[in-house]
Amino acid sequence: MSTPCYCGSGKDYAECCEPIITGKISAPTAESLMRARYSAYCVKDLDFLRRSVSEQDGYDEDAVRDWADSSVWNGLTIHSVKDGQESDKSGEVEFSAEYEYKGQKLTHRELSYFSRQDGNWIYTHGRVRRGNETVRRESPKVGRNDPCPCGSGKKFKKCCGRA
Repeated sequence: MSTPCYCGSGKDYAECCEPIITGKISAPTAESLMRARYSAYCVKDLDFLRRSVSEQDGYDEDAVRDWADSSVWNGLTIHSVKDGQESDKSGEVEFSAEYEYKGQKLTHRELSYFSRQDGNWIYTHGRVRRGNETVRRESPKVGRNDPCPCGSGKKFKKCCGRA
């Protein structure tokens, strides 16, 4: 009987994350390690979670165990991947994990950083993403009386700036 992989890849667990978690194969990409780490929380494989991080002295096994044991994992969404391919030395994966913790529905959104050490992908650290993060503009802000950037020829306030 096949089990769909917890990571949401659409593959069977036995063909997707399980071989990475059990150590039969190394994660080929940073994203595949991220997916395997999520699946490891689902199956409560604390040994894999410990082995897949770079700094063991900051690893809180009791907190990881509590989070894994007390949570119902409802889904993983990968938002973006930067580098982290087989030929790269580092990579970034931004993801959201939907879960219920002690009866409360929550979302953990994180930008995770990975590096390749001795040929294996390792989770180095992560930055939790909050909903109200500062937005940095690539271009200058459009003023009300400036021409609309959509190219209509109208002022911004009479076109796309109309609220």
